[in-house]
Amino acid sequence: MKNLSNEESKMVSEIHEKAFELLVPIEQYLAAGVHIGTYVCNKNMKEFVYRIRPDGLYVLDVRKIDERLRIASKMLARYEPQKILVVSVRQYGHNPVKKFSQYVGSKYIAGRVIPGILTNPHLEWYIEPDIVVVTDPRADQQIINEASKIGIPIISFTDTDNRIDNIDLIIPANNKGRKSLALLYWILTRQILREKGLLLQNADLQEPPDAFEARVGGKA
Repeated sequence: MKNLSNEESKMVSEIHEKAFELLVPIEQYLAAGVHIGTYVCNKNMKEFVYRIRPDGLYVLDVRKIDERLRIASKMLARYEPQKILVVSVRQYGHNPVKKFSQYVGSKYIAGRVIPGILTNPHLEWYIEPDIVVVTDPRADQQIINEASKIGIPIISFTDTDNRIDNIDLIIPANNKGRKSLALLYWILTRQILREKGLLLQNADLQEPPDAFEARVGGKA
């Protein structure tokens, strides 16, 4: 890869030198920007930070992102697909959660969350999931509040500036970027299917990660 920052070059060297086995090549992670944090880091997210750039931007550790994707996929594979709910209020997460649900067979919410959707059985759109995956704790706070109120486990993609209240499993990641969210959900989808034996361990999905990208201006 060209034009790598010093931090990225160091991370690539460490991965190759120590022969870390990642779910996708380190270069693919970096190209999608999954490691790009923000200029703010909450104290509970510091353990996932690789380093701070001279300009103050926090850089997430790709190895920890990869590790948590593995844990999340094993966890989700134990649930009945229709009892999994994936949520993204933010636009860049709409297509990723739809594609995830298409492959996994889960339920999804892409867009506004109707208050009471998990807590009010009289609502037409009432859902009873056993586990929830959210894209951004800030944007998806309504679902987090409702899920935690009734004791439903919550997995969340969490950036450096996010609060982690009521989140049971953090997947540290850039949860704001279009390419980042596409790759993250693509990997999570693939790993769940591998864990369930519906996809060979060395096999990929029928579509590449960019098929999971949000549509912008009519294009992926």
